[in-house]
Amino acid sequence: MQTIEMNKKAIILLQDWDPFQIGKGAYEVEIADVVEELQSLDHPTDLAKRIREIYEHSYKIWIPIENCMQIAYKLLAIKYEAKSIV
Repeated sequence: MQTIEMNKKAIILLQDWDPFQIGKGAYEVEIADVVEELQSLDHPTDLAKRIREIYEHSYKIWIPIENCMQIAYKLLAIKYEAKSIV
């Protein structure tokens, strides 16, 4: 899997994740920022913290780190599959 395909899968996953129950399509800027962070972060805790910061910055609503960890693990699984690390 190449980076473009990895990004597409990550975007689909993040589009389905609705931490504030706003509805699909509400998080386009945040999704782009998270996908960009996914390129450089490899540790689930680091990625989860960045996810929380990105969404909190935009919506001024705090997300429990556990929720961010769940999505971070899923995103990293996509990344590791793309890099053939699994």
